[in-house]
Amino acid sequence: MQALARGHGRPQIGTMEKVTALWRGDLALGDAFWNWAVVGGLVVNVLTSILLLVLVTLDHVVLALVVGKGLSLPYNLLAVVGVWRAAATYRGPPYRADLARGTVVAMMVVLSVI
Repeated sequence: MQALARGHGRPQIGTMEKVTALWRGDLALGDAFWNWAVVGGLVVNVLTSILLLVLVTLDHVVLALVVGKGLSLPYNLLAVVGVWRAAATYRGPPYRADLARGTVVAMMVVLSVI
């Protein structure tokens, strides 16, 4: 049974349900873009880049690549797919959906290369 959100009387969904909703494009475009792609993307990519650098300085190059890219690349793909699919069902001005798609692809390419 899902827990009720504190004080709101609404069911609170868990992390996996949110990830599944993102993948399917069931989230609002603003949520998918700002929360998952921008904030989540920056957090995941900064943390994995720091781990990569630390592991490289400790001469664990293979582990550094596995941790640094093996964690960030799947997240980046998830964010791009989620935003792309959310944009497909967006009911606002079409230019916003197109802008979100273009921005998330460009942002994730840059974050994936760094």
